[in-house]
Amino acid sequence: MRVGLVQLSVGDDPAANLGPTTALIRQAAGQGAQLVLTPEATNLLSPDRARQASLLHPEADDPTLAALRAEARALDIWLLVGSLALATGDADRRFANRSLLIAPDGRIAARYDKLHMFDVTISDTESYRESAAYRPGDRAVVAPAAGTMLGLTICYDLRFPHLYRVLAQAGARVLTVPSAFNPVTGAAHWETLLRARAIETGCFVLAPAQCGTHAAPHSPDRPPRRSHGHSLVVDPWGRVLADGGDRPGVTIVSLDLSAVDEARSRIPSLSHDRPFAAPDRHDDTHQHPRQDG
Repeated sequence: MRVGLVQLSVGDDPAANLGPTTALIRQAAGQGAQLVLTPEATNLLSPDRARQASLLHPEADDPTLAALRAEARALDIWLLVGSLALATGDADRRFANRSLLIAPDGRIAARYDKLHMFDVTISDTESYRESAAYRPGDRAVVAPAAGTMLGLTICYDLRFPHLYRVLAQAGARVLTVPSAFNPVTGAAHWETLLRARAIETGCFVLAPAQCGTHAAPHSPDRPPRRSHGHSLVVDPWGRVLADGGDRPGVTIVSLDLSAVDEARSRIPSLSHDRPFAAPDRHDDTHQHPRQDG
């Protein structure tokens, strides 16, 4: 199975982002990729929620999705659009962060809305409140594609290992983690977490990423967002097979899917779950006895 990971550095204009995206998808297909994957936020990254609201469309009307479905059909490839920001029509006006698996005939074969919202303070000057703009999903997704089974996740999901165990036990042999990882946490944790998820599940992990500084000319009063890059392919034994570096481009890797069975036969932990009672939760302020004197 030959896969192509597309690494992007999108800005805040979906129409401007589409051309570079389709060019790299075509490049990957031209190098023999049967499955091509793009990162999280393929259509735009913007720090301005009002601008997002003015640009985003429902799935049925989204021009980026329509163009990418046409590309998959023209190129005869499976295409995982890592995620698109999409309007939902919800009363609270929150968007969906949705991964879409497109079949070679252009149909949408699977959808996954990001489960875990990135509500994190990185530093005194950098914080994220994804849940303010995006509604979380409520179901895990496994789908057939390119002769195997994919388990779909997005970015911050990576920090919730139980999700990946559930996907693997439901039949996933390849896990997808399209992302726009922050450079600080990316440098510290990105590779380690991806390798851990591969080792724990005996799956290949495919993680296409956003990279660089994301232009936001329509929001000059807001600091531009940055992403870590380093799209990774990890095998079921935890070995990094490819690293996409820190610039836009394509990473092509051939996967021997028999490696999944080999890893799981050596460490069959997916079948070794045992029920157990969870400990009571305690406030750690009460865990230390008082010491007088």
